[in-house]
Amino acid sequence: MHLSILLWGITGVLGSSISLREGVLVWWRLLLVSISLGLQILLLKRSFKVTKTQFYKMTAVGVLLMVHWLFFYGAIKYSNVSITLSCFSTTSLFTALIEPVFGYKKLRVSEILFSLLGIVGIVFIFYDGSDYILGIALALMAAFVGSFFNIFNKEIVLELPPDIVSFYEMLTGFVGLTILLPIYLHFFPDSVLLPSTNDWALLAILAFVCTHVALTLSLAALKYLSAFTLNLAVNLEPIYGIALAFILLGENELLGINFYIGSCIVLLSVVAHAWYVSKYEALA
Repeated sequence: MHLSILLWGITGVLGSSISLREGVLVWWRLLLVSISLGLQILLLKRSFKVTKTQFYKMTAVGVLLMVHWLFFYGAIKYSNVSITLSCFSTTSLFTALIEPVFGYKKLRVSEILFSLLGIVGIVFIFYDGSDYILGIALALMAAFVGSFFNIFNKEIVLELPPDIVSFYEMLTGFVGLTILLPIYLHFFPDSVLLPSTNDWALLAILAFVCTHVALTLSLAALKYLSAFTLNLAVNLEPIYGIALAFILLGENELLGINFYIGSCIVLLSVVAHAWYVSKYEALA
């Protein structure tokens, strides 16, 4: 499981290193992963058949995934990997607050407190990264949209094999972004559509290793993990990503003390929330 989380953590560094704008980057990622998953399903001689209702659900989630990635990579382009991942780690807190709205569970006072603690951390990051206001806003939007993706995806993966679900979500996200691409290019006419040789190599790693392989590993690990281990492992992704950004991109030289204080507060709130949820569910 930790290997898959580490691979996901690399996606931020890769996104920063790829020269393509976020819209084009996400378009290529969705296309390559769709092809990869489609070939896997064909080689395993699996059926692509789904009901209309299931297809409509996956289409909606696929669009959410596409928007989520646009915000995520946009945040990296307009700030940096460390700031993006620190703010993005609030996804689980957003999920805890949004799930009760759709009747999946009751809102707990503890989750409000954890969310408030996370907000305190974001304030510290904001003061240290005031030059990256747009990036911080996009990262928080990525976390917010990502929480909806997690919530709605829960129902679908109970009905269909995970690789089938992922294939349709990637494919419909790709189709949705293809429809929107002319509008995107109108507002960002300087966007380069074809990747450079270096970008092709990084895109291949991003799509096939950090998305397809990471997804396969995480699904295999689900059979053997407790709820707490799973929640904690997923919430370690920002830590892995920030550490890699420090090592590979030297971002530690660009950040001040408030960033470190804020990041520690946010990550503390996320890990504490995962621990509390696992303990609460064990006693329930």
